[in-house]
Amino acid sequence: MDKRHHWEDFPAGTVRSFGATTVTREAIVEFARQFDPQPFHLDEEAAKHSLFKGLCASGWHTAAMTMRMMCDEYLLDAASLGSPGLENIRWQKPVYPGDTLKVRMEVTEARPMASRPTVGLVRSTWTVFNQHDEAVMSMEGWAMFKRRTPAVGENPA
Repeated sequence: MDKRHHWEDFPAGTVRSFGATTVTREAIVEFARQFDPQPFHLDEEAAKHSLFKGLCASGWHTAAMTMRMMCDEYLLDAASLGSPGLENIRWQKPVYPGDTLKVRMEVTEARPMASRPTVGLVRSTWTVFNQHDEAVMSMEGWAMFKRRTPAVGENPA
């Protein structure tokens, strides 16, 4: 199946805004039970006495919800080849039950991969906002996408 989005669709300067995921108490607790069982993610009473002053999502849960929004917006219809990793992930504000999250992605760099001319690299910054337009998480990283065609003179092997 042909994918709609390739490396050429992510030039530097591209900005995409997407998502509208509302976080539930049940999802916060379920994720925490499985992956981050700290008291302020599991128990309202314990969370009241924490720095967060209430039950809040794990930062890793916020990252996972962000990944889902990215998949739904463009990755599942992209010639994505994965990512070598993320940098500078920051959890800036707690995410509470009832918060609605959205994502802003800005492409900061795009270039062909020197060793593989059929692959392009895209560096992006993603910022996740709550319903009050407060940044709750940010991260930077690279993604790899197939190119529609290698540049003239490049060996497609």
